[in-house]
Amino acid sequence: MLASIALKKPEVYESKKIQLTSPILHIGSAVSRLNPFEYVQTSKKVYLPNQEALAKALHKKGGRYLNDYIQAISDRQDISNLLKDAFGEQWWSTTDANGELIFPKNAISQKLTDDRITDLRPMIRNGMGHLYIPGSSIKGAIRTAIAYYLLKHGDRYNVPQNQKVSEIEKKLRGRLGEFGNKHKQKSADDDLFMDTLFSEYTLIYQDKRYNGSSQNTDFLRALSVSDCAPLIEGKINTKKGQSIPINLPIVAEVIVSSRFPDYLAKYRASLYVEMVRNIQTTFTLTLDTEMLSWFQHKQGMKLPFHNLDELIQICQEFSQEQWDYEHDYWNDIKNNPRAAGKNLDFNYIRQFYEPEDCPFSMRLGWGSGMTGTTIGLLFDDELRADIRDTCGLKAPQFEAPKSRRAVANPNGEIKFVPGWVKFKNL
Repeated sequence: MLASIALKKPEVYESKKIQLTSPILHIGSAVSRLNPFEYVQTSKKVYLPNQEALAKALHKKGGRYLNDYIQAISDRQDISNLLKDAFGEQWWSTTDANGELIFPKNAISQKLTDDRITDLRPMIRNGMGHLYIPGSSIKGAIRTAIAYYLLKHGDRYNVPQNQKVSEIEKKLRGRLGEFGNKHKQKSADDDLFMDTLFSEYTLIYQDKRYNGSSQNTDFLRALSVSDCAPLIEGKINTKKGQSIPINLPIVAEVIVSSRFPDYLAKYRASLYVEMVRNIQTTFTLTLDTEMLSWFQHKQGMKLPFHNLDELIQICQEFSQEQWDYEHDYWNDIKNNPRAAGKNLDFNYIRQFYEPEDCPFSMRLGWGSGMTGTTIGLLFDDELRADIRDTCGLKAPQFEAPKSRRAVANPNGEIKFVPGWVKFKNL
């Protein structure tokens, strides 16, 4: 029945072109980790080859090179010496039969660590091989912000009594035994509150009432978020005449840390992650205001926004909540200069979180953590820890979220936190 609505194209839209900036960001790809034969590292750079073109070029050089390459794949070995032997010292400039680089320029990252990388976490790329930020990632973060906002301001928007935070907490405590993995946690979220907040609607169109599946009655159907423009490396000039690199692809060491009950920092692991520094890109938000007006909640809950400015403000409020929580975390943690061979000095992170007002619009991508990707900050600390222990990795006696990710610079100084992005209307 809802299909008939699609016959009339709505005519009332609000659209904003948004400039997105971020100090540093990682959004994962379909492949969570690359093995050493899937990339090549030097002291300064990391190269991701066109593997099909590389195999053909090695075969052209002689069977033994291809056999050695296949053996390296089998053994998950580094292939840098093989490349030098086959193509010479400047192997990265090798081209295929069509004159295309086997190591494309858009697949080269600056290496900001002296460590030998063993497993690399790549960032998502589009069909042309460029790093980018998918619109789906932004829309997913917006959805979480809206859910948080509705539940926090339940009385203002007539959120049904059975969906108030206190009731959701009761249901969670009673049903934690049913959860066993992240998939079940998401299913429980949908059942406990997400379906009610987003999909328990009928559509009123031309004085007729339509019902349908949750996909059709989800009011965020009215919101479209485009993919961001590709993150192509370049430079911009400041007002002071300085030239600053933007969209700089890097591979950096990410320090995973937590803290003991006495707040002394604890080192957990180092990860090596493909990220982008000094992001500057654009995307488009489009709100079909006519379609939005069709949605009527079955239990009388009000929509939390009617235009894009209100929507962006919702995201900003959620960001402020996360900012305040992270500020307190990093100010309470104690540096640990002898943590398993790492100097856990977080003074730069404390400086980052010094402003009282959050200067960012959203936390996005990898590193956002439990507080950025769920409504967990609405729950008490004990329940948040119970959810983590049931649906994720158990960490008795540690708070939830347990760990944080911070990025080290080439000198080993822990200087950046990933995922904060800022929106500016263009």
